[in-house]
Amino acid sequence: MNEDRKIALITGASEGLGAEFARLFAARGHDLALVARRQDRLDALADEIGGGGRPRPLVIALDLTVPDAPAQLAAELKAAGASVQYLVNNAGYGLNGPFGELPLDAQIGMIDLNVHALTALAHVFLPDLERNRGGMLNLASIAAMAPGPGMAVYYASKAFVLSLSEALTEELRPRGVRVTALCPGPVVTGFQERAGMAPETLKPPPGVAGARETVEAGYNGLMAGRRVVTPGLVNQALAAGLAWIPHWITLPQLAARQARRGGEAAK
Repeated sequence: MNEDRKIALITGASEGLGAEFARLFAARGHDLALVARRQDRLDALADEIGGGGRPRPLVIALDLTVPDAPAQLAAELKAAGASVQYLVNNAGYGLNGPFGELPLDAQIGMIDLNVHALTALAHVFLPDLERNRGGMLNLASIAAMAPGPGMAVYYASKAFVLSLSEALTEELRPRGVRVTALCPGPVVTGFQERAGMAPETLKPPPGVAGARETVEAGYNGLMAGRRVVTPGLVNQALAAGLAWIPHWITLPQLAARQARRGGEAAK
């Protein structure tokens, strides 16, 4: 089958920022492919988007931490006649707690999803992005800008995403591919609950960009070819502070903040 259906591929699309990205890309006229583990949630979202008079997105229920998942995803899209024009690497999770006390398999799983899967998808779909003169939006975080005691592996994984994205911005610009790292602050989604954070941490922090503002900033930044996007003035001020304040000052403060949260956390 010829690949003539140009799509925006959104991972982690079953809830939170992923679902908001799907709604926004659809509203801006893009055809979609939605990927996550939960078929029922993906179908519900696809029905919602298709019911609004837009093309119903392709739905692919897949665990991206499985070693051959990127190749399997590419094969399913090819069979559907779809070619990726925009890749939104949104899937990811975090764990809040002391490194030595969190289960090792859960922390390795976080690296598999936040780092390994993201890198593999970027590589597998790069030929499509070049051919379609498209772009890649990678979900980093404010957490990428400093070490994070109490969420050590999560912060490190997002630092990888930011570093990789900035390097690819420069590498791929001459090839007509835009790459943007989106660095949101603590947007309240299912991320926090899954991570086991204390209930009082699930309230939106005052003045921090919400989900809709975050995805709009990411989308607009990608289309404009911006290297890094940090949504909202509060997050921008925090990012600037983390860039200039020495780590020996910020590390104890971050450790205390994570300790107050309790449990296992996220974006």
